[in-house]
Amino acid sequence: MDIMIILQVIVLLGAIFIGIRLGGIAIGYAGGLGVVTLGLVLGMKPGNIPWDVILIIAAAIAAISAMQQAGGLDYMVRVTEKILRSSPKFINYLAPACGWLLTILAGTGNAVFSLMPVVVDVAKSQNIKPSVPLSLMVVSSQIGITASPVSAAVVYMSGVLEPLGWNYPTLIGIWISTTFIACMLTAFIVSLITPMDLSKDSVYQERLKAGLVKDAGAILHGEDKPGAKLSVGIFLITVLAVVLYATAISSNIKWIDPVVVPRDAAIMSFLLTAATLITWLCKVEPGKILDTSVFKSGMTACVCVFGVAWLGNTFVAGHEASIKEVAGDWVKQTPAMLAVAFFFASMLLYSQAATAKAIVPVIITALGISAANPHDSYMLVACFAAVSALFVLPTYPTLLGAVQMDDTGTTRIGKFIFNHSFFVPGVLAIAIAVALGFVLAPMLI
Repeated sequence: MDIMIILQVIVLLGAIFIGIRLGGIAIGYAGGLGVVTLGLVLGMKPGNIPWDVILIIAAAIAAISAMQQAGGLDYMVRVTEKILRSSPKFINYLAPACGWLLTILAGTGNAVFSLMPVVVDVAKSQNIKPSVPLSLMVVSSQIGITASPVSAAVVYMSGVLEPLGWNYPTLIGIWISTTFIACMLTAFIVSLITPMDLSKDSVYQERLKAGLVKDAGAILHGEDKPGAKLSVGIFLITVLAVVLYATAISSNIKWIDPVVVPRDAAIMSFLLTAATLITWLCKVEPGKILDTSVFKSGMTACVCVFGVAWLGNTFVAGHEASIKEVAGDWVKQTPAMLAVAFFFASMLLYSQAATAKAIVPVIITALGISAANPHDSYMLVACFAAVSALFVLPTYPTLLGAVQMDDTGTTRIGKFIFNHSFFVPGVLAIAIAVALGFVLAPMLI
């Protein structure tokens, strides 16, 4: 291997490591540091900035944060709490199902933050280690991004795949069914193989004696804001409008032809329209939207995608020919290797959309996939869920939030990087979703 390539890899991984160590928005900052070093020191041409992904995330966050300020997100969480408390014995299945559904509807996994105290409380009331339902919910929220009609990752992938003969409803159907079944099967397997008796956990007993564990009881209080239900209704109608419009302009359906407003522009304008209606009709003060947790975390995500994806694109573009040759050979021989590539790339790039944006064009070129030769495109559909390996490094916000909110101490990060509560459920969920994808996708191409 050439010394220059070694140095470039060191810069790539070093910048990502610095960002992870600093945490939060600094992950994106460190991406910029990596681009500067690769460009000015090692002579690499900066790659493309994924503006489409960034703008879709920004538009979605604009609508969701307006809904949060109107009380809509709290209303959705209260409804979900009732579901969780109605059948506490099934918390290991209801927690990931609710986390998955909230992510599907909202287009962001950060919606599960508000559910975490409820999950911990219900699990304690059933003498179940909270680590089991919490880890399942966090993983389900990450994999749910690959099935949400308003997530940047799904918008990008459907835009790439439609010219290859895939219609939008088929793609959404495959990704929704495979990810949900994977989450439920993972919950079943984890419940079987994990010791769940909370009273027998030594760390829990120590914290209980020290008075660090709260009694089980009601978590969420307060009345709904006047515009809460209306804001949820506006947002859900917008999600439905996104699905219907994307279906209507799909190349195989063509209910709207010619297409004046392309899908990306339509989705962004729909979401901004929803934000406008929520702010206007629900009497939300625009200045307060900037203080919502969703807006802050969402804008952090935009900066992270900006920096890290730009860094990844810079490295990939600089070695595109070599990557195409190697990737083409590997994936042709073993299609599941694409899932492995997605898995490790998302672990480093920290974003489902950024991973897809960096890897998919290279794979399409390497395999010679085109509208005239679309057969191998089923691999992209089947492996898409594998871009969700954001749980591998224990630094992702929802993962850290789950650890902090579990006062029993059962949700924890070990001394080694990978021995944490989320690793096994995450790997299982992705493996099952990809396996199901390889069953369904070839049948529907």
